[in-house]
Amino acid sequence: MSRFWIDKISGLKPYVPGEQPTSDTLIKLNTNEHALPPAESVLAALKSATGEALRRYPDPTASALRSAISAAESVPPDHIFVGNGSDEVLAHLWFALLKGRRVQTLDTTYGFYPVWAGLYDAVLTEVPVLEDFSVDVDTLKNDDAAIVLANPNAPTGRALTRDNIALLADSNSDRLVVVDEAYFGFGAETAVPLIADHDNLIVTRSLSKSHALAGMRVGYAIAQPDLIEGLIRVKDSFNSYPLDAVAQAAAAAAIQDTQWLENASQEVRQVREVMSAGLRTIGFEVLPSQANFIFTEHQSLAGKQIFDALRARDILVRRWDKERIENWLRISVGTMAQAEQLLAVMREIVSAETG
Repeated sequence: MSRFWIDKISGLKPYVPGEQPTSDTLIKLNTNEHALPPAESVLAALKSATGEALRRYPDPTASALRSAISAAESVPPDHIFVGNGSDEVLAHLWFALLKGRRVQTLDTTYGFYPVWAGLYDAVLTEVPVLEDFSVDVDTLKNDDAAIVLANPNAPTGRALTRDNIALLADSNSDRLVVVDEAYFGFGAETAVPLIADHDNLIVTRSLSKSHALAGMRVGYAIAQPDLIEGLIRVKDSFNSYPLDAVAQAAAAAAIQDTQWLENASQEVRQVREVMSAGLRTIGFEVLPSQANFIFTEHQSLAGKQIFDALRARDILVRRWDKERIENWLRISVGTMAQAEQLLAVMREIVSAETG
């Protein structure tokens, strides 16, 4: 530890992202990137970048991108905030709206939430998910602390309905409800239509999964203007130009290409069902997923045993040592060819290990 660190930094436990291997032989199903490349319109936007655009500072308000999101989501532009991926948007949100406050999240969810809580001095309560990994809405509803929920949840893939989100927002209009829709676009209902009537609700999104732009780092939030203004004040006190000109153009093209989103998401859902059905036939429990991954446990084999066996066969998935989920694997939805290879390898592993 450096003698120049402040006390808080020495006590932080940063989020650990999934492995990003350099090998081209691995089938990478561990970090939930989209199975398909982004839309051709996005690639065209990237190729159209000019020296003049790069010479100048980008639009600090990302007005063209916000207009594209506005049209796609039927919300006014002043209801939209953009940043470098939803992680940056959420970090600004924790600082602007949750710093030093009581916050509820789930005990099995995105591992960055406790990091932000620690960084920004929030008092975090981790509400246990129910036996089937669904959300305990009643416990969340009956506490006056702010709520931060990934919906669909990660790593489980389970999703709350819009009516349940409305129930949480309506139960106490004086507490903030944050819905992290990083896995928007794969089947779950979005909470965005609720924003018009709820000034205590904010929805965050990422283009990393839904639009296959994990390498571009673009995210946004949708809420009523008072909440958006809080995020803008933090952004402009930190970095007035968070999104470069190329990222803004590519993201706007991605948002506008609604046909690509519909087709690509449908393909992911089809492969997800093939993966889920195939795993169930060889003794796996698979949770119902509304994301571009599945969460699964074998009835007799340990999670680490399967994880290691897959890694030895050049297939990378994600697991955690946390007791509640140590035998569960999160597997990203790949292409149909990758799904078929995964299932073939899983059949070999199960047969070899169970005799």
